[in-house]
Amino acid sequence: MQARHDFPHRIHEIENEWVPLADGTRLAARIWLPADARTRPVPAILEYIPYRKRDFTAIGDALTHPYFAGHGYASVRVDIRGSGDSDGRLRDEYLGQEQDDALEVLRWIASQEWCTGSVGMIGISWGGFSALQVAARRPPELKAIIAVCASDDRYADDVHYMGGCVLNDGVSWGSGIFTVIPRPPDPMLVGERWREMWRERLENATLPLATWLSHQHRDAYWQHGSVAEHYDAIACPVFAVGGWVDGYSNAILRLMERLEVPRRALIGPWTHVYPHFGIPAPAVGFLQEALRWWDQWLKGEERGMTEEPRLRIWMQERIRPHPSCPQGAGRWVAEPEWPVRACTARSYALNPGRLSPEAEPEVRIGLRSPCTTGLAGGEWCPLDGSGSGPEFQSDQREDDGRSLCFDSAPLTERLEILGAPVANLMLAADRPCAQLAVRLCDVAPDGTSTRVTFALLNLTHREGSQRPVPMRPGEVAQVSVRLNDTAYAFPPGHRLRLALSTSYWPMAWPSPEPVTLTLVSGASGLELPVRVPRPEDRCLRPFDPPESSPALRVSELQPAEPTRRIEHDVDSGETVLTHAENRGTRRLEDIDLVIGSTAIERYRIREGEPASARTEMERSVTWARGEWRVRLETRLVLSSTRENFHLAATIEAFENEKRFLERQFDETIARDLV
Repeated sequence: MQARHDFPHRIHEIENEWVPLADGTRLAARIWLPADARTRPVPAILEYIPYRKRDFTAIGDALTHPYFAGHGYASVRVDIRGSGDSDGRLRDEYLGQEQDDALEVLRWIASQEWCTGSVGMIGISWGGFSALQVAARRPPELKAIIAVCASDDRYADDVHYMGGCVLNDGVSWGSGIFTVIPRPPDPMLVGERWREMWRERLENATLPLATWLSHQHRDAYWQHGSVAEHYDAIACPVFAVGGWVDGYSNAILRLMERLEVPRRALIGPWTHVYPHFGIPAPAVGFLQEALRWWDQWLKGEERGMTEEPRLRIWMQERIRPHPSCPQGAGRWVAEPEWPVRACTARSYALNPGRLSPEAEPEVRIGLRSPCTTGLAGGEWCPLDGSGSGPEFQSDQREDDGRSLCFDSAPLTERLEILGAPVANLMLAADRPCAQLAVRLCDVAPDGTSTRVTFALLNLTHREGSQRPVPMRPGEVAQVSVRLNDTAYAFPPGHRLRLALSTSYWPMAWPSPEPVTLTLVSGASGLELPVRVPRPEDRCLRPFDPPESSPALRVSELQPAEPTRRIEHDVDSGETVLTHAENRGTRRLEDIDLVIGSTAIERYRIREGEPASARTEMERSVTWARGEWRVRLETRLVLSSTRENFHLAATIEAFENEKRFLERQFDETIARDLV
């Protein structure tokens, strides 16, 4: 990525500005302005998240926000209530108070002498969710948004649940937010009251994971903040961005289909990162694309955005899977609209061991997968933007061998798909609560199996997630499983493989007890959304190379060292997956602050005993400047029986190696068809 120094505008940075709210709360903002903005006002761009502008997002912020300011925008980065150096308490994600505060922040920005009154919102992950949610409130100051790696549906398509199955990525995030909530402010900004603020945060810290596990179905808790409940509430233009390796790519195509406002989509090969940091490669000049969007909708300058195809999508090519970050392969394609009218469905019947054009007589096939089926699946949403992994899928043959597989004949020609494959299955279960994982794989002539897309379904949610219905043991049910959206080109000579399993651990929490499914072959099938390549794909405008503003002055004191290890105990039958991530230690030179963090995640299960599943999370975060040294340590353990989840957690805070405060949490939550 090329750092730019020759911007059209000189940049003036305000390291910290207090944004006053009506209830007396002050939110901390960092602002980058064109130097003459106070005499020549400009539109503004807001990023509104809880991840601490002062330290943990400072490095990334410096690469992005000054870039916008250098091109004629006020770029404003605000820590939400209770985070970073802002007043108040942070209790959970996406609460109504958070949105109310955002409306006040937008009004404050629009009223400043350096702002024209037009404001856009941008953000990745929490910031992308926030942009969508605030857009649905229709503040008059908000003229357009860019939502990156975000979802429109907090229950069905977020980190917490997938197809009604509890995601261990959600447990990991539960540990993460548990460590975000009680972090201290910086004495350099808030002064001597930092210790009082820290104590208040610690004493009032919440355990959001307990709340998430208490809402196991799609209820009002999840409907709040889900713009899928009311797409028509959004009235401003939306640019939705993401990557196929990210956990949030499905929402982009739904937004393109269901919004009625000017909209645009960009889906690359990336994981949970901004596209100018794009991993897997190729990264693109995303900031230049963002500027075109802002110029169009905040300045009213025609930049050709409305004349180009609505969707730019990376058509993935087959690569050899590896648990560390894979290299991207493929090409850019475009579609003028979504759904794509030129896509056609290709149907396959599931016959014993085969995907066939025609169905054969029905055969009942039993399936009970080992508990450890899924070890090759990687994480639901790889977060390692450094590319040092290992969080990605590996060769699927290990999981395929523990699954019920159906293979096609070798393809005689290239096959491109775009959209969501659908598995239509006739099956029965011998227990009321059962889990099903469905994977579509690309099998190379050498036997290597690459997961193309997948889905999880808690079979009690087969008719919806608001009112789950238990399976009737032994009774055949018709189940439709929509896999994640994808764009993928199968080469000639390769085979399609549909793999079914009753477990997908450690990505998903297992069913309460062992389950045997019975699939009716001949009556079950697979539908693929086949895309015909467009000649226009060869003539698409190329993306500019990635650019950024200059980096902060940072000294690396200890490098990041992520590791992933799997251990099998033959005597006990226990398997333990350990993901240790030392994110390194760095000094932010301009504020003389040393920050560091570590995380260890362990996932345990004994073969044949799904109720033995156990997840253990340990995190540590440190800050140091001169004689000021503080440390925060958290531990979270989730276990279960057939009837309940048990959640135990601890916070320990230290000042200069002396314990400052300790909190403990202990929750038992009944399982409700999960």
